[in-house]
Amino acid sequence: MIKIAKYEFIDESTAKSKIDALGLGTDDDGNKYATHQHAIVKLGNVVLEDGEYDEEHKETKAPVLSEKYLVDVMWVGLEDHPYGWKSYAVAVADGNGVHSFYGIDYQTHKLWLQD
Repeated sequence: MIKIAKYEFIDESTAKSKIDALGLGTDDDGNKYATHQHAIVKLGNVVLEDGEYDEEHKETKAPVLSEKYLVDVMWVGLEDHPYGWKSYAVAVADGNGVHSFYGIDYQTHKLWLQD
């Protein structure tokens, strides 16, 4: 069974800390890899308002980015948010939000924010 949840973290380092706590291994070359089966997409600080650029592609108005660092997760085999994740969870009322996992509807598979 899969569940999808969307999260807003105060910054990238907080998100990274939570993601790393899900389980990391290290290969023979010292590279770190996930030891869990969950799919994690780091959206970062998403664009809320497009920037503007002139004919020479120089920025005339900077884009507006979200203050929060966004992460979408497709949880495998979980019925609730892992410890410490629920407080960062956000809900999208309609549709899939700015990101979707190909072919999997968020509204059908979302991990609810019930207490």
